[in-house]
Amino acid sequence: MIPKECKRLAEVDFPIAVVSRHAAREKSIRHGHPSTLHLWWARRPLAACRAMLMALLLPDPCDPACPNEFIEKARDILLKKHARPSRWTRAVASPQGLRKTLLEFIGDLANWDHAADMDYLSAARALVKAAHPEETPLVVDPFAGGGSIPLEALRLGCEAFASDLNPVACLILKVMLEDIPRHGPELADELRRAGDYIKKQAEKELAEFYPKDPDGATPIAYLWARTVRCESPNCGAEIPLMRSFWLCKKAIRKRALKLKIVRPKAGLPGVEFEIFEPKTDKEVREGTVTRAKAICPCCNSVLPPGRVRAQLSEQRGGADVVFNANGQRIGGARMLAVVTLYPGIQGRNYRLPTNRDYEAVFKAQKHLQKIIGEWEKGDRKSLYPVPNERISLNELRRISVPIYGMKVWGDIFSTRQKVALLTLGSNIKNQTADSSTAVQEMLTIVTDRCADYWTSLCSWHLTGEKVNHTFGRQALGMVWDYCEVLPFSDSSGNFNGALEWGAKIAEAWIGSTAGQVHACDAAKHLLPDQACGIWFTDPPYYDAVPYAHLSDFFYVWLRRIGPQSISDLIGAESTPKDTEIVVDRPHSLSLSTKNVSHYERGMRYAFAEGRRVLREDGIGTVVFAHKTTEGWEALLSGMIQGGWTITGSWPVSTEMGARLNARDTASLATSVHLVCRPRPENAPIGDWAEVLRELPGRVGNWIERLQAEHVRGADLVFACIGPALEIFSRYRKVETADGSEVTLADYLEKVWEVVGRTALELILGTEEARARNGMAGVLEEDARLTALFLWTLQSTNGQNGANSGAKNGQAPEEDADADTDEEEAPRGKARGFSLVFDVVRRFAQPLGIDLPKWEARVIETRKGVVRLMAVSERAKQLFGSAGIQTATHWIEENPGKPVQLDLFPEGVKHDEIKIRGRKKSKATGAIPAEMPAQVGATTLDRVHAAMLLQAGGQANALRGLIKSEQERGPDFLRLANALSALYPKGSEEKRLLDAMLLAVPR
Repeated sequence: MIPKECKRLAEVDFPIAVVSRHAAREKSIRHGHPSTLHLWWARRPLAACRAMLMALLLPDPCDPACPNEFIEKARDILLKKHARPSRWTRAVASPQGLRKTLLEFIGDLANWDHAADMDYLSAARALVKAAHPEETPLVVDPFAGGGSIPLEALRLGCEAFASDLNPVACLILKVMLEDIPRHGPELADELRRAGDYIKKQAEKELAEFYPKDPDGATPIAYLWARTVRCESPNCGAEIPLMRSFWLCKKAIRKRALKLKIVRPKAGLPGVEFEIFEPKTDKEVREGTVTRAKAICPCCNSVLPPGRVRAQLSEQRGGADVVFNANGQRIGGARMLAVVTLYPGIQGRNYRLPTNRDYEAVFKAQKHLQKIIGEWEKGDRKSLYPVPNERISLNELRRISVPIYGMKVWGDIFSTRQKVALLTLGSNIKNQTADSSTAVQEMLTIVTDRCADYWTSLCSWHLTGEKVNHTFGRQALGMVWDYCEVLPFSDSSGNFNGALEWGAKIAEAWIGSTAGQVHACDAAKHLLPDQACGIWFTDPPYYDAVPYAHLSDFFYVWLRRIGPQSISDLIGAESTPKDTEIVVDRPHSLSLSTKNVSHYERGMRYAFAEGRRVLREDGIGTVVFAHKTTEGWEALLSGMIQGGWTITGSWPVSTEMGARLNARDTASLATSVHLVCRPRPENAPIGDWAEVLRELPGRVGNWIERLQAEHVRGADLVFACIGPALEIFSRYRKVETADGSEVTLADYLEKVWEVVGRTALELILGTEEARARNGMAGVLEEDARLTALFLWTLQSTNGQNGANSGAKNGQAPEEDADADTDEEEAPRGKARGFSLVFDVVRRFAQPLGIDLPKWEARVIETRKGVVRLMAVSERAKQLFGSAGIQTATHWIEENPGKPVQLDLFPEGVKHDEIKIRGRKKSKATGAIPAEMPAQVGATTLDRVHAAMLLQAGGQANALRGLIKSEQERGPDFLRLANALSALYPKGSEEKRLLDAMLLAVPR
């Protein structure tokens, strides 16, 4: 048993860089990976969970209280049981060497390639046994979600207790932690046998709704567009809502739709399509809808978003075709193209739809009416066949489909998709009567995977030529033109593929005891006092993910096809929401009361329960990855009030920098793992002055350590909160000299100040250098603001800011193919770099930076986001109206709105200077060759002016400016060099600065 006073490895060191590399890589691993069993949002990478668990379970060999028995056994295990002991023979001789070796082993163990390697696993399990010889450690996760933490506990030979409030999460946990460990590869074989029978039966029943082509080709996907009517007088044409006319956009093979306007002598105008092979991208016209604003291709009039929503609401979202009594299409969804495969021929083919395709849809509609009619004639004790549970309006910002008429969950599926899911569900129910409980639950998971790919919110991937699933992001937004896949084809999104994902996970499991899964509230736990040794959890991220609202998508199908074994999970009409510990984003239609107080109170109760169930010698870890200070403060407040002391903080890079949610949202590239211990009941009262004396050293050392591990920007800022909180949280409370209690908010304000000042010292030189050169008195607010802004903007994963890795804030192609609705899509093409307002405010206030003073001059604040203006936007401020057009021509072709500040007044006599253009020369008036300091001009203004002169090719004026600034003092070049190091690689600002600095005389 590890003595209570002995520190764990996680409290003294952790292989951040190695684990981060493996965690980030794990996102691209697919087949056999447990995360592919069932979608769950914000799931933690197994690499990070496995590594952190090992560090929590093992004592620090350098701690005097570390048992000698563990040290001897650890040496023996690493040298005899591990596959590569030779490199460690000499290292493990000393306690320091043994610590280093254990950390190296933990880093190796984080590699997914070693997750099923029995050399590594046997060594890891033996080390855990050596550290806990008397009993197998119990790891508890009360917010288990997708199950990453308890699954890794089982892998390492521990016992695991996982609980969650959400029924969908509980089903995932039951399959992952109970069924798969109990049955392993046998479950995979049984699942495949049952699945093969279900597929054959369902294929027969659905054959008439998905007919093969007369020429032998097999359709694998149907591409549809919702439609609205043009409301312009004398038009009335049907507008197919299409975000793109492309069908395939591979580099070596391109296909697109060409639009032809038809104007009959009698009747309304319309459009027809043909498929062609474009030679250039310019041949393909732009889509007909953007941000819910439709453009009529026949008359070019614009149908505003309000009218588009109103028309789609009349069609209950517009996913279905409207037929007349004879089966002729008269409105609703329009089929654009059919994707087919020919036997023995590689590659997808595209053809236009035929009457035969629409006939199949008409038959499906009649069949669904029959199913509903039979239910209505029956006793109606069973649930309505198609999910008719209402979609909550409390999360319109994340689930916006209700404003387009999709009021109930069944509305997001087309008729044929509903028929396919109902047929699949009935065959599963018939088959599972003879199957084990594990197979029944696994088949329910398989159906959920199918539902994710069989909705009218799935788009067509233009380069991969496959279907994108519904949840391309943590939201449900409108998809104008959608893809319908064949349920039992051999292409992506089919039933057999969903079955194989689960089977491969089952047969890949390395064997372990089964875990315990319970549905319960984290604030009202089932375990007795002091029941576990490790309390490790990943709680909800404030307002980032509306888990309950999103999971209703799966829950409504679980209610209809779920086996008897989960009947206790699926009794209510929807997933529990009132007690879920999240913050609902407020809007006019929301009735939710889940605000910041609700979140903080819930976290306090949950952490208090965690402290209750944890042994006195136990240890805990809380994972958090949120980019607003309100979220962090609410979490930390809950932890401290719940009776915990933070003893360590390790940021692990777990996210993909190019994902959609990485833009200007509550997301970090790293997940911060806060290591904590139960605070003793008799903890002392802290002295405020002593706490403040200790804080700068702690923050400075931690920033230095994290930068050495390549942690940057906002990731680094939030990772510093943990070590800073260790000072504050070790006390029962902290008081000033006059006995007043210091609040957590007061302390965090100081933390931000210290982090900001430390960052400025790193950026602009040490305190001594600044004092020696008078920098502290010279550097103006706008320079401090810009430097801190850019420093915070740096990202651990190498992506910098809103215009990194993408043009104008748009996501790269992999993610951009997943549609965004108008609430989520980036607005406009504003240049510059963006941060959440609250982060900027936290830095600015304690450092004496008055943000309103710099509004529209250096920054622009809009809807909670602060944008650092591009240098090009400042040309008019700096040079006056005479120079704006020519000065900005070189930086961007669409400059933002200029603001006149007259820093360099027009009244000054200037020589006319020619600025070279890209294609032709232009002349402008008033730009001074030597730009003396005017009232209001700052060092940053003069640096920006020099950058603009560099952009305009004004070598003489630039040399004159640099000369005058060198005579003035070192501030200009010091700031220019600092900003050059801070601007993102590839940005226009960095290019200009670097070029400008080359003009400086050596």
